[in-house]
Amino acid sequence: MLTLTLHTQPDVPLELDGVTPDRLLKLAAADVARLPVAHGNRTVELGTFFAVAGDASDGDLRIVGDCSRVKLIGSGMTAGTLTVEGHVGWHAGARMAGGTLTIHGDAADWLGAEVTGGAITVRGNAGNQCGAAYRGSRHGMRGGTVVVHGSCGDEAGLLMRRGLIAVAGTVGQAAGASMIAGTLVALGGVGRDCGAGMKRGTIVVGGPEPAWPPGVRYSCDYAPAYLGVLAKQLATLGLPLEALGVRCYRGDLIHGGRGELWHLAAATSPGPA
Repeated sequence: MLTLTLHTQPDVPLELDGVTPDRLLKLAAADVARLPVAHGNRTVELGTFFAVAGDASDGDLRIVGDCSRVKLIGSGMTAGTLTVEGHVGWHAGARMAGGTLTIHGDAADWLGAEVTGGAITVRGNAGNQCGAAYRGSRHGMRGGTVVVHGSCGDEAGLLMRRGLIAVAGTVGQAAGASMIAGTLVALGGVGRDCGAGMKRGTIVVGGPEPAWPPGVRYSCDYAPAYLGVLAKQLATLGLPLEALGVRCYRGDLIHGGRGELWHLAAATSPGPA
């Protein structure tokens, strides 16, 4: 295992783009410490901020310290294991294609943005645009899993095309907006405009009845077979789901969408007309 321990807090954001276990396999600890990284508008050696120890050859990388000002941790990773003992800054796991990223803290905005594979787990909270598309991009998340054991900010799953985003707590406004496919789970509830502009995919919502956007309409109350499959998958990810049925909505009809939005609160009376 290779360990990077933060010994000096950067006064402006530090970028660890390219410092991933799959790219460090053949480097000695001294070579890793000399890697160039962006610090504001300057380039410095990684060792200026991190103490480097251990062996990178097993593909196991550990980062220790409060990295709230460190951006792009795990971005572009294709294989290996990366564990962060602390908070992380913007773009953690962005455009990740494989491997495992585990964050024992909070993650800032753009966690797992445009990720195509691999597994991301956050033990704390996540910021805005989790698994989302960058501005101007046509697709957000296209594979893999993103699990947040706390809560999540706005626009989670924006333009999501494939994969799973699962949040134990609440998700902010516009969750699953313009969603193309995939599954988004918000067990603690969502803010306004959930599923606005979605075309396909499944959004699963717990908590109180959401304020659905105008293009979302009630369909039926039922117990979908996929709910059991999803419950088993979430259980393996540490998120229990104990719903027996759902109140199903369709949308976004304004955009010709055929997406399903499930409210997990057990329906005991007929839904709205």
